[in-house]
Amino acid sequence: MKYIFALFLLVNSLFAYEFYAKLEPVNSYEIKAAVSGKVIYVNDEIEGKKANNSKIVEIDSYVDRIDLKQSKIKLKAISQMLKIEEKNYNRMLQVSSKSGFEKDSQKLKAINYQTTKADIEVKIANLQDSIKNKLLKEKDRYIYNIAVKEGDYVNPGTLLYEAKDLSKGKLEIFVPIDDIEEIKSKTIFLDGKKSNIKLDKVYKVADSKHISSYKVEIIVPDPKVFSRLVKIEFK
Repeated sequence: MKYIFALFLLVNSLFAYEFYAKLEPVNSYEIKAAVSGKVIYVNDEIEGKKANNSKIVEIDSYVDRIDLKQSKIKLKAISQMLKIEEKNYNRMLQVSSKSGFEKDSQKLKAINYQTTKADIEVKIANLQDSIKNKLLKEKDRYIYNIAVKEGDYVNPGTLLYEAKDLSKGKLEIFVPIDDIEEIKSKTIFLDGKKSNIKLDKVYKVADSKHISSYKVEIIVPDPKVFSRLVKIEFK
């Protein structure tokens, strides 16, 4: 009986597929500056911790905020002037003694104000976007690395900080192409323990380094420890 059981284990192991992978956060992010400016605030205390609607980095937006305020005042004035010129043009259309040249000139005034108004509206939108992009906050991601300091001047594309999503873990393995269909029907064991986890992604193009294998991703819910080596078996 013992011989039969040992033989069963041996046969079963022959049909098991074994891999090792490091458990990493499901997503990693590099947060880069979208605008240029001087860094006026860095939340050094949050580095290595999980954010909670936390301000991470702030870039100086003082001039932008003044420009935005004045642009809104200018927009209001231009809008009022546009209404006056449009009203004058409509009145002029009712006056038969006015020449076509005079009417066209008045219409041109209204069009110029319309163009100016549109330009100011675009400027306001750009300023609002710039101000928004100068205040970097995180809801609940883990702040892995802050790459700037107060007083630094950054340009678009400058790395500000790195963040990671710790809500799930991800394992990446490379499975021989001929074995892909076989493992899809098997149960996944992690560190020898049976799980209900399924394959999350199977890339249908061979990896550039592992030329005879497909990359496979396995998502692990609510992991407790990251960056550890995990034994993955398909049985």
